[in-house]
Amino acid sequence: MRPHQLPQMAGRPVVGAIGHNRGVVARNYAFMPPEGVLVSRLPHWERTIVRILAAPVLGARFAQYVLEIEPGGGLRAPFAEADIQHFYYGLSGEAAFALDGASPCAFGRGSFAYLPPGTAFSLRNESAAPVRVLALRKRYEPAPGLAMPEPILSHQDAIPVTNHTGMEGRGFQFLLPYGDLRFDFEMNLMWFKPGTCFPDVETHVMEHGLYMLEGQGLYFLGRDWHEIWAQDFIWMGGYCPQQFYPTGFDDACYLLYKNVNRDVAL
Repeated sequence: MRPHQLPQMAGRPVVGAIGHNRGVVARNYAFMPPEGVLVSRLPHWERTIVRILAAPVLGARFAQYVLEIEPGGGLRAPFAEADIQHFYYGLSGEAAFALDGASPCAFGRGSFAYLPPGTAFSLRNESAAPVRVLALRKRYEPAPGLAMPEPILSHQDAIPVTNHTGMEGRGFQFLLPYGDLRFDFEMNLMWFKPGTCFPDVETHVMEHGLYMLEGQGLYFLGRDWHEIWAQDFIWMGGYCPQQFYPTGFDDACYLLYKNVNRDVAL
């Protein structure tokens, strides 16, 4: 049982459900524990629950989801969007992912895929167990003289853990090629040993979508600290003061979206 999950009797609300809420939606950030994110469904996905985490109505310039795919579910047919790029990351279970009609590849925990605009793909759950996948959609921002990136289908185990900040206990896995200006966003796995933290409170123009994968910690947003656990989500708008301090005995890890490599739109 996770620390914030309380016992529940059949047909009755959980004890202490009235007035107890970790979720916060502020002017330029939102902290969302999973128990408050309701389910939806989308026409092009079958036997799939969709939990929408970030959307323009929140203030985000991207959309992020958790897909809960039942056995036999997934995309009804190969799918593509002309101006929208996609990113997928396997959270649990094992799905089948196919690019542009190629043979499906196993897509399990730690697998990831990047789809540039117009790239048809298929994502299905042909296993006997549920599958959970984190998804992101963002309108592509072309840049003069730069070609569009190619699709990527890989696994985090194929990506080296680096420490470009030089701070002991912090690790980075750049799931998209770091410094490649064709990409207008990054998707990074951020690793923290217990006791490690940001050296400063960061305040910058980039926005973030943060999904907690492992461990726990304290996250500073705006002017307040929030306790964060696995499956929690944070949206941070531009210039939101932010800092992370891991707690507990195990490593902490989150998957972080960040918009980069493009000039400011005026």
